Amino acid sequence: MKTTQTLFVLALLLLSATTVTAQYGYGNGYGNGYGNNGYGRNGGMGMNQMNQTREQSAPKEIPVEVTVSKIMEQLKPELNLDALQEIAVSNVLTESIKTQTALLKSKSSQEELMKEFEALSESTDRKMNVFLSEEQKAKYKAFKEDSKNPKKSKKKK
Repeated sequence: MKTTQTLFVLALLLLSATTVTAQYGYGNGYGNGYGNNGYGRNGGMGMNQMNQTREQSAPKEIPVEVTVSKIMEQLKPELNLDALQEIAVSNVLTESIKTQTALLKSKSSQEELMKEFEALSESTDRKMNVFLSEEQKAKYKAFKEDSKNPKKSKKKK
């Protein structure tokens, strides 16, 4: 019984030692532990890998068309837009979002930005209302209110 336990413990130790050395690359041509100059075969991250990592960490800008299509997915059934209205409204939204992006990139103060955004919102509303019927205008106004207060609109549903 004791010899069986001893053999079992010895085999376990031998296997665990092999696993530990395999992790650090001993005997596999990797050099002393972590490779030639640090990590792995290439001596760490190459310049190309470092540049890719840096590029990935910067947030990607969402294309205007994607944003407009998401808004239109909500607006079209809500306002019951026809094909011509859909095109006109999406053009107005595209222009508005491009202007918003430019405003955000400008070096204006917070107060100035707020005023410019309010003016842009009013201008966008005026342009949108040109293409909408009276019934659609009322629905659009309600839609905007719901989007300002999303918690209230979710409770209603």
